[in-house]
Amino acid sequence: MSNQFNYPVKLTKQKEGGYLVQFSDLPEAITQGENIEDALNEAIDCLEEAIAHRISKKLDIPAPSQRKRCKYVALTTTFAAKTALYLAMREKKLSNISLAKKLDCDEKEVRRLLDPHYNSKLPRIEQALYLLGKKLQVEVVSF
Repeated sequence: MSNQFNYPVKLTKQKEGGYLVQFSDLPEAITQGENIEDALNEAIDCLEEAIAHRISKKLDIPAPSQRKRCKYVALTTTFAAKTALYLAMREKKLSNISLAKKLDCDEKEVRRLLDPHYNSKLPRIEQALYLLGKKLQVEVVSF
């Protein structure tokens, strides 16, 4: 599923200038920018903070809806991998301690793997995903 972490955004030009950015899939995620490029850059940070909040509160993360004629914003690579790990653990109903046992590590390492603000290494996230029956794939696309 190549659009797993590409979320549609709605850009609305504001009377006072700039653009308002909203995510229909994540209603709490709202930001703005001076121009379209700035708004889309701000949207990445906004999207990641909204998902980080959901991970920290152990909430659902909605799949992106598919819309025609709109811009999309994607999670950064490491952030997407951490989100995939979070979703895989929820799918398997696996606790941090259970995953730590599978990885033969301390539970705090699993907490770090799930912490969107901690700079985890992709091979370790990939290993954790593999143990949960998932394979991390990276796709390079033109924009």
